[in-house]
Amino acid sequence: MADENWKPKIIAIICNWCSYAGADLAGGSRIQYPPDIRAIRVMCTGRIDPLFILKAFQDGADGVLVSGCHFGDCHYLEGNYKAAKRMFLLKSVLKNIGLEDKRLRMTFVSASEGAKWATVMEDVVNTITELGPSPLKELAK
Repeated sequence: MADENWKPKIIAIICNWCSYAGADLAGGSRIQYPPDIRAIRVMCTGRIDPLFILKAFQDGADGVLVSGCHFGDCHYLEGNYKAAKRMFLLKSVLKNIGLEDKRLRMTFVSASEGAKWATVMEDVVNTITELGPSPLKELAK
């Protein structure tokens, strides 16, 4: 169980065209959401190599969020479909190395969904907080 002072370290790898713009809209609209997420902007979620996510966990992340365009709205046509397939397969890898698959989440947030971005952030932080620190944290030291 996590101590009272523990704060989750969550990495968000987000699409430039949709999810990043949605996060920007949330910030510009002054919609409150937890500050526990460190965002990494990529041009497309289809560019995300599963090794990026495994490296984040190896380096001490408690959770990883991948967020991109809704299906059918990808600026690169099928990048979000490719990413979704990879994330689905990666969840089984996480289970095999002793991590709860809830530590990895993929969402779809468009540029006009600032409020949805805030809701997703809150839910991700709550989920990771419930799970507590990653069991791989000790190995990362």
